[in-house]
Amino acid sequence: MADKQISLPAKLINGGIAGLIGVSCVFPIDLAKTRLQNQQNGSRLYTSMSDCLIKTIRSEGYFGMYRGSAVNLTLVTPEKAIKLAANDFFRQYLSKDGQKLTLVKEMLAGCGAGTCQVIVTTPMEMLKIQLQDAGRIEAQRKLMPETVVPGTVPTKSPTAMQLTRELLKEKGIAGLYKGLGATLLRDVPFSIIYFPLFANLNDLGKRGAEGPAPFYVSFLAGCLAGSTAAVAVNPVDVIKTRIQSMNRGSTEETYSGVTDCISKIMKNEGPSAFLKGAYCRALVIAPLFGIAQVVYFFGVGEYILSFLPGN
Repeated sequence: MADKQISLPAKLINGGIAGLIGVSCVFPIDLAKTRLQNQQNGSRLYTSMSDCLIKTIRSEGYFGMYRGSAVNLTLVTPEKAIKLAANDFFRQYLSKDGQKLTLVKEMLAGCGAGTCQVIVTTPMEMLKIQLQDAGRIEAQRKLMPETVVPGTVPTKSPTAMQLTRELLKEKGIAGLYKGLGATLLRDVPFSIIYFPLFANLNDLGKRGAEGPAPFYVSFLAGCLAGSTAAVAVNPVDVIKTRIQSMNRGSTEETYSGVTDCISKIMKNEGPSAFLKGAYCRALVIAPLFGIAQVVYFFGVGEYILSFLPGN
């Protein structure tokens, strides 16, 4: 986020556009990440990201790689808008007379942004994970029938609306917020790492003391900061994905919470399981946040608002 002052509506538009473009570009990699993270010992269908995508195309067609994308495309606009706008708000609130923020204050601003975004992130991730992982469960039923208990897996993949109605009917609003604690444990540290790292990397490329950094510097800073933060919190992302997944094979563990999930993964799969999908997550997050910074740089939100009456 640049140092220039941007109105709140423009920030929300910028965040929304960045999220839509980013998700459209990298969603298949995110699907591979979810399926790799949900694999447990004894039910491994995929050996790598490329293997997962190839098998997905073969069994589900090209659009199978975009399962769950409608949920993301619908909710990523408010999610990214809240995250980016909240960080700017907290940075401005914590700054005194426009002075450069200390590292601690930058981290506090990131913490505030990460906390605010889980309002949208948790239900979005809850629905997206069920839809993304449905293809893996279906493939297990066909290729590894011994790992699936008959009657426990739907023969037809549910839609996002059907999942939402089912969760609300059975568990109320709390059903959509399953894994809230794990989501906070992922998104708050991510923002604490990402926003200060981006700000400092972006400052290195500024033209002079007051001038803005070129757009390509903002893009590269967003990519590097995003991938670094993504890998750093990947262990918590694995935990969150496992907790939020509703359908499992007969040989796969179920989890009652964060600590139960950690102990069972350590016991059954070892520490390396916490890095499952790490490179996929880095490949997803890097362009997503790089694009976000470019959208901010060019002031797309302000340009759109300029066409509205009264501007």
